[in-house]
Amino acid sequence: MTRKRNLAEYEAKDPAALAETLGLEIPTSLLTLALTHRSWAFENGGGENNERLEFLGDAVLGLASAELLYERHPDLPEGQLARRRAAVVNMHALASIAREIGLGPYIRLGKGAFLEGGRKKESILADTTEAIIGAVYLGLGRDAARDFVRSLITPLLADDRALTAAFDNKTRLQEISAASGRELRYEVESDGPDHARVFTSKVFLGGELCGTGTGGSKKAAQQAAAADAVTSLLQEAGADA
Repeated sequence: MTRKRNLAEYEAKDPAALAETLGLEIPTSLLTLALTHRSWAFENGGGENNERLEFLGDAVLGLASAELLYERHPDLPEGQLARRRAAVVNMHALASIAREIGLGPYIRLGKGAFLEGGRKKESILADTTEAIIGAVYLGLGRDAARDFVRSLITPLLADDRALTAAFDNKTRLQEISAASGRELRYEVESDGPDHARVFTSKVFLGGELCGTGTGGSKKAAQQAAAADAVTSLLQEAGADA
């Protein structure tokens, strides 16, 4: 019964309705692509999915958020600016944005991913949010994408609890790298079918392996590896003290 009820809700909502909600005059085909998870593409002939748009949106998000923080906080040092940016570009923050705009029901998922609750998974919500940012950049241009990003992240920047809770271990590890003068490098491998891929990340500091982690996306694996590295480095520092 539960399976039948879930499958009755399988079809994604019309992306045009999402465009109207967000106030975006963007080509429906482009927005549809941004909402297409690799599991849907895998089950429907192996067509395009939103991963390339996610890649683009990640870059746009990083630049737009850095620009906003630079303008609003002229007295903050680099480290504090980096922490604030990390608080609004990590998976948890992006997933909260996705929930706020009601993104889940619009995401096109394969049946397996849907039945596993994919429209509520933070990694899928976060990645789709970035894909939409990429679609806005392609469809409406840089200025519109910048304004769109600002509208999404400004509420989070005003929430001190969100800034504290969303601290990014990758940023923390980057600060450790800068302070020690040691190069930071990530290596990521993946395994499994396209619709259920598992990513494994290794992080190296000064050429030495300092952390590993796995996740359902490249970013999640890197975050897990960074968290492992930060924990290990802090334990080493405590032992040496």
